[in-house]
Amino acid sequence: MEKLGLDPVVVARARELAALAGRPVVELARSHTTVSVERAVLRLAGVRGADSDGIPWVNRLVDAVRSDVGLGFGVSVPVFDALAREGLDDVTVLAQKAASGAVRFGVPEKKVAVNAARRAATRATRAGLKVVDARRVERERLIRRWGDAPRRPWIYLIVATGDIYEDIPQAQAAARAGADVIAVIRSTGQSLLDYVPEGATREGFAGTYATQENFRLMRAALDVTSKELGRYVRLTNYASGLCMPEMAVMAGMERLDMMLNDSMYGILFRDINPVRTFVDQRFSRQVHARAGIIINTGEDNYLTTADAVEAAHTVTVSQLLNEYFAHEAGLANWQLGLGHAFEINPEVPESLRLELAHALLARELFPEAPLKWMPPTKHMTGDVFRGNLLDGFFNLVGALTGQGILLVGMMTEAVVTPWLSDRDVALQNVRYVLDGAGSLHEDFVPAPGGFIQRRAHEVLGEAVGLLGRIVDDSLLDAIADGTFGIMKRPADRGKGRDGVARHEDGYFNPVTVALEEVR
Repeated sequence: MEKLGLDPVVVARARELAALAGRPVVELARSHTTVSVERAVLRLAGVRGADSDGIPWVNRLVDAVRSDVGLGFGVSVPVFDALAREGLDDVTVLAQKAASGAVRFGVPEKKVAVNAARRAATRATRAGLKVVDARRVERERLIRRWGDAPRRPWIYLIVATGDIYEDIPQAQAAARAGADVIAVIRSTGQSLLDYVPEGATREGFAGTYATQENFRLMRAALDVTSKELGRYVRLTNYASGLCMPEMAVMAGMERLDMMLNDSMYGILFRDINPVRTFVDQRFSRQVHARAGIIINTGEDNYLTTADAVEAAHTVTVSQLLNEYFAHEAGLANWQLGLGHAFEINPEVPESLRLELAHALLARELFPEAPLKWMPPTKHMTGDVFRGNLLDGFFNLVGALTGQGILLVGMMTEAVVTPWLSDRDVALQNVRYVLDGAGSLHEDFVPAPGGFIQRRAHEVLGEAVGLLGRIVDDSLLDAIADGTFGIMKRPADRGKGRDGVARHEDGYFNPVTVALEEVR
């Protein structure tokens, strides 16, 4: 049921402009590769482990290829040509030899050798994709066996001690207390590491390192709890930062269910080079589409640096861009956990009505998407009683507007990392509001022509205006000018810029070929 009376012509124009703004960025991504894309390819081909200094063999192998021949041709042909020349059948062993300087890489001159290397790379990477496919089928089978969360929105709760072995019992306790989705926050600064640590970790700061082994351990533990509770508990981590494509591959192989994967977050809030980010995010979203993973975007972050009323239209613009980029990469609407947030200063007159307008606008623009609704953070003061009440308002707006994924707000936000007791009180707040409200969103209809409708129309109109200006200039220029979250990030600067390469004639990526041929 449409409640805002949005003009379908204006909505269609907004999507048309988002596509026009996003298309040059997609073409940029299609014509470039990065060190992380190539490492993700080799992870699917079977490279595992790390050297004695903790540097993954996949990094050592890509660095060796890059040193000898560059990245413009991709790593697949040089690596699998060398594998044949060396008489090896294990890519990890080749990486070890390359790290010692015992192997040299190049692009073979003879077409027959190039074709042989392409075929070998395709076989190896398709074996990795078969693992991803099997894990998706496994998820679907377990949901049928154990059942799914009994209601929407799904209750999303964060766990992050720094120690995976401490995270596990906390995550299981949270699931037993009602959480439907467990998110393991990454250790501070991991997004700026250009490698993925190996193994189980216990030393994260304000979060736990995202590693393939940590993914495996947490997924196995939540499977035990899912069976116990009779409902499938979902697991979330991060496909962002300098290793975004690798995180996507590892998530697919270990059956994670959601991944934070925003098209601009790393640019704006981690100062990662824009071209690097857009190339990496397209590949990672193609993997997520194949794996059946729901992405969570990060529009809520804009409202922590910009004013939530004045910048509301930038959230809508980003949601539309994220939708375009996601569809282009093959993601379906049910995989689009587009982000928005309850971040208006509660001292602003009519703040609750404004929040209702913004949340309902997102819901109506993306009716099939499991929107991710984020709690107040910016205006939490340390007064836990006020904070708990504000979180209750947030939960109520979520119930009134039919949100899909509701992140549990903490009354101790801006005070301490939450204790288990804090999480328990926060979950009580969510359960009380959602149980009491029930299907109240079916009854809530704003007055025709009233405050909420007018505000939603105003924000959508401002979004269309901004998209028009972005089309005239370019999305990269808009990012450089500080359009989103007031962060200015020029396209020729930022971390990881040196890890980007333009495709040469003959570039080959067997994973991209496989991911695109099934669409």
